Amino acid sequence: MNKKQPIPKTVDDYLGGFPQAIRACLRKIRTTIKRTAPGAKESISYGIPTFKLNGPLIYFAGFNAHIGLYPMTTTLRRQFPKELSEYLSGKATAKFPLDQPIPYTLIEQIVRFRVKENLVKANKMKMASAQKKGRQYGQEDHYKKYNLSVV
Repeated sequence: MNKKQPIPKTVDDYLGGFPQAIRACLRKIRTTIKRTAPGAKESISYGIPTFKLNGPLIYFAGFNAHIGLYPMTTTLRRQFPKELSEYLSGKATAKFPLDQPIPYTLIEQIVRFRVKENLVKANKMKMASAQKKGRQYGQEDHYKKYNLSVV
């Protein structure tokens, strides 16, 4: 994306700022995320496409030579050490070179893991809040929506 352009207001605006080849990769990543986290809300944050579900879920960005995926949390790096090893750059970034096949299956696995991670965090907060109010809270209902097992 041209750095002189204003910050896009929508993900479609963001994608429109790229050449067709990069835009196609970004669209496929977007579709992969939407399919894997159907309840996630899409927006622009920090000037890049963002998905939120019980908090920030995943960000992605296009560049001339790679696609960036964020955040690569400590738990993600521990969960996928071999799969992410060739892509990690810094503490929180995965860079997928555009001259290599984009690992869409890995992106799907990362998103699925982040959905679980965010649900666990959200459920802990809800349970703590319910306990303060003297009520019971069952987390199983929140997992049914995404066909996830209780962690």
